[in-house]
Amino acid sequence: MNKIYETPDAALDGLLHDGMLIAAGGFGLCGIPELLIEAIRRAGTKDLTFASNNAGVDDFGLGRLLQTRQIRRMISSYVGENAEFMRQYLAGELEVEFTPQGTLAERMRAGGSGIPGFYTRTGVGTSVAEGKEHKIFKGKPYILETAIDAELSIVKAWKADTTGNLIFRKTARNFNVPAAMCGAVCVAEVEEIVPAGSLDPDHVHLPGIYVHRVIAGQHEKRIEQRTTRKH
Repeated sequence: MNKIYETPDAALDGLLHDGMLIAAGGFGLCGIPELLIEAIRRAGTKDLTFASNNAGVDDFGLGRLLQTRQIRRMISSYVGENAEFMRQYLAGELEVEFTPQGTLAERMRAGGSGIPGFYTRTGVGTSVAEGKEHKIFKGKPYILETAIDAELSIVKAWKADTTGNLIFRKTARNFNVPAAMCGAVCVAEVEEIVPAGSLDPDHVHLPGIYVHRVIAGQHEKRIEQRTTRKH
């Protein structure tokens, strides 16, 4: 099975449709699948639901799809740094399902592990728990959270081999691993593709069984917030 594609548009060919659920890796602007996001923008696919920690910034990452009104709903844990996200949400133009970060990561991991749901203490007694089943374990209340089963996962890794084994660089592991796991099809963009067998198995963060298509490309190293001090 050939997993290597020449362009992000080719890698997404036949996978996109209006109204679908997509899981995206990344945290802030670190490890986001920027090339695949731009390909979705070019495709014009709309009414999308994204499961992602956040929505980037106004002019980068998922913020680019907010600009074109292609996203209808976000399943997110952090909604700052993006003025357009805030404007659309407050105007009732964007649905948001707020999910604590650890819960979001576990919902994705559960989806990739065949686990339909799990109980957690996180969110008990808050708006996060509204409408969810409660259960008592060892005298303490827990809420039921359901797995995220995405139709498509898009992730960014540092290096891949031709069979789809992925290595992430430092903080870019963040949500990329669970996001990749929970998609029926996973497309990964990487900085480098190497021959099969050249990666140390102990260094692989995500086995190729989860990855169906891979593209390599040039990526922008953008800083989300630059903080300096006076000398």
